[in-house]
Amino acid sequence: MLLTFFKTLFSALLLMSLVACTTKPVNTERYNLPETAQAMTQVSTSAEQVLVIGSIRLAEFLDSDRIVLQLDDITLHQARENLWAENLAQQIRRGLRNRLSSQLQNTLVVSDSRGLKQDALTLQLEIEQFQGHFNGKAVSSGQWQLQDNQGHLLAISPFNIETTLATDG
Repeated sequence: MLLTFFKTLFSALLLMSLVACTTKPVNTERYNLPETAQAMTQVSTSAEQVLVIGSIRLAEFLDSDRIVLQLDDITLHQARENLWAENLAQQIRRGLRNRLSSQLQNTLVVSDSRGLKQDALTLQLEIEQFQGHFNGKAVSSGQWQLQDNQGHLLAISPFNIETTLATDG
């Protein structure tokens, strides 16, 4: 009886080993958002305004290392092998800081207000969509809020951006 148990156990282990050898290896690719031209910003007290990139909140399905693709009007797919190389919110924060720094000439745009002596405005983002779309576009949407240094809401606006992708994938 004990011998039969060990034979069965050995057969099961052998079978699992063979199955493990036949599975194909996962070919994981990691991606970053495209880099923007980095503004040559120096910390200066002569800037007329300071803008802090505050919290960036991602929809739950985006708060992952998996890249999301919208397959049809209602189906979202999180990739298994195509992953973000770095936290998506951090990549968005860095890109936004660089773009705003280059476009707002008299504004010091920073990711962190510690150590600044000037009053600052704070920009917060809620991102509801940030995915590839079955129609060949990249889609992002959500809402931004601008607050003063007391936390009072100065402006709020939705955004919806669609960019045609040059190639599939």
